[in-house]
Amino acid sequence: MTTETIPFTPQGYAQLKAELENLKSVQRPKVIEEIAEARAHGDLKENAEYHAAREKQSFIEGRITILDDHIARANVIDFSTDSPEKVMFGAFVSVEDEEGAEKTYRIVGDLEADISENKISTGSPIAKALMGKSLDDVVEVKVPKGVVEYTITKISY
Repeated sequence: MTTETIPFTPQGYAQLKAELENLKSVQRPKVIEEIAEARAHGDLKENAEYHAAREKQSFIEGRITILDDHIARANVIDFSTDSPEKVMFGAFVSVEDEEGAEKTYRIVGDLEADISENKISTGSPIAKALMGKSLDDVVEVKVPKGVVEYTITKISY
């Protein structure tokens, strides 16, 4: 595994820690019980419950390893107390397109990105165009069908 740091918002880091705690304190003991119960049913070679529980255990242990690594390399970035006037990591940015439609995005790290929640990665074309810009700036974003212009209408943290 690499030693490169991973940027997180405070909320994203808290979610990561909560998932890890759930896996270690709830899911892991639960699957251990499932394995013990399945073992009690006898022959393990033809025991589908046992094999399913072992597969689930393998998934949980793998996820714990991944989360431990992410937490060890986490770099929590919090600009909420600075109230900067420029778009930076963790910002909620409201933009208006050429047709007047408004949308609000949150700029987060790759592991927190979730377009269904309007959380966009710092590596996305929209975030790249917005980073470092100020209120009322117009940014151009290259999209597959051409170039779209957005006006920044609000920045908050």
